[in-house]
Amino acid sequence: MSANPRDYDIIIRPIITEKSTLASEQNRVVFEVRLDATKPEIKRAVEAIFGVKVEKVNTLIVKGKKKYFRGRPGRRSDWKKAYVKLAEGHSIDVTAGI
Repeated sequence: MSANPRDYDIIIRPIITEKSTLASEQNRVVFEVRLDATKPEIKRAVEAIFGVKVEKVNTLIVKGKKKYFRGRPGRRSDWKKAYVKLAEGHSIDVTAGI
């Protein structure tokens, strides 16, 4: 399956944190995705871009924090995170890039 341009719009970037590194031990990869992306769209995009078999996708919306910008109260934007479980024998090296 080849990737279409919409697939590259769905997946914004991989998330590389201590928690996502621990998740990679269970064959999971964490991505920031578009807020309007659905689980089937995320699965199709990951399979098309990286050429792997996706077993399951879990998503959550991270609420933006309240912050002060130049002394005025503001709020960061909400964003969506996707935990993608890969099938046995498949892996993605997120540090190498696309």
